[in-house]
Amino acid sequence: MGQSSSYVPIKKVKTWAWESFWLIQGIFAWLVFPYLGALLAVPEGHSLVEVLSSGEGAAFTALFYGALWGIGGLTFGLSMRYLGVALGQSIALGTCSAFGTLIPAFMSGTDLFTGKGLVLLAGVSIAIAGIAVIGFAGSLRSKNMTNEQKKAAVKDFALGKGLLVALLAGVMSACFSLGLEAAEPIKLAAIQMGSQPLFAGLPAILMITAGGFITNAVYCIFQNIKNKTGKDYFGVPAGVFINNILFCALAGILWYSQFFGLAMGKSYFVDGSVMMAFSWSILMSLNVTFSNVWGIVLKEWKGAGSKTIAVLILGMFILIFSLILPNLL
Repeated sequence: MGQSSSYVPIKKVKTWAWESFWLIQGIFAWLVFPYLGALLAVPEGHSLVEVLSSGEGAAFTALFYGALWGIGGLTFGLSMRYLGVALGQSIALGTCSAFGTLIPAFMSGTDLFTGKGLVLLAGVSIAIAGIAVIGFAGSLRSKNMTNEQKKAAVKDFALGKGLLVALLAGVMSACFSLGLEAAEPIKLAAIQMGSQPLFAGLPAILMITAGGFITNAVYCIFQNIKNKTGKDYFGVPAGVFINNILFCALAGILWYSQFFGLAMGKSYFVDGSVMMAFSWSILMSLNVTFSNVWGIVLKEWKGAGSKTIAVLILGMFILIFSLILPNLL
C-alpha cells in the first residue's frame, strides 16, 4: 500500500520540473530512509560498515545490481508520467514480478517444471494473466476516452511510448530481486553478529537503493542542466520549497516502506520454501492491486465505461488469487 501511494504526493509538488522532484524524493527514498532502516540491523558493539563489509564483496555486487535497477526505477517514474498510476504500475510491476521471481530461481538451479519450481511458475503465470487483463482494461479505456478525457486523467498520456517505457522499467526493476539474492551473505553475517532476523535484510536494501540513486541522480542532474531547471531547488518562495521537501519526504518514506516490509515479512518464511521464493511476486502483485485502487480514487478511469471497470476488477481478482495459490498447491 505504501509503494502504490508513493506517487500520489507528486500532485502536491508545486512548480518543480519532473527531474527536480524525482531527484529530491530519491534522496529520501534511496538514501535517507534506507540508511535509517539499515541501522536497525546493526548489533550492539558493531557498526554498519562492519556489517556491510562482512559479506565478502556482496555489498558491491548488490550496489551493481542496484545501479541496473536504478534504470528501472527511472523509467518506472516515466511510465507513471505517460500512463498514469494505475496502468503504468500494472505493466511495469507485472514484468518485474515475472523476471524478479523466476530469474533468481533459475539461477539457483531450481527446475521450473517440477515441484517447487512448477508452483512458482504457475503462480507467476496467473499473476501475469491478471496483469494482462488489467492491461487490456487500459487499452479499452484508451479507446473509449476522448483525447481531452485522457489528458484530464493523465496530463502527459501517451499509450505507445508509455507501454515501451513501462516494459523496460519492469525488466530492469527485476534487478532489485537479483540484488537481494546476491546480498544474502550480508544478511547471514548480520544474524551471526547478533542482529534480529526481523531487520537483518535491511543493510542489503541500503546498498541496492544506493546503486539506484547513483543512476537516477546522474540522469536528473543531466536533465536539470539540459532543461535549465537547476534553479528549481532554491529559486522558489520559502513556502513552496518547504511544501515540496515535505511531499518529497512523504513520497520517499512511502516508497521505502515496501522493501522495509518485504525484508521483515521474509523473516517469517522458511528459507528455501515456496513462499520465500514467491515473496517478490506477492509484493509486486499487491503493488499492482493497490495502484489500481489509487487509479480509481484519482479518477484516472473516469469516463472509461462500466465494461472497462468490470475488466479491471476481474484482473485485480486474478492477481489476488495468484497470491494465495502457492498455499493451495
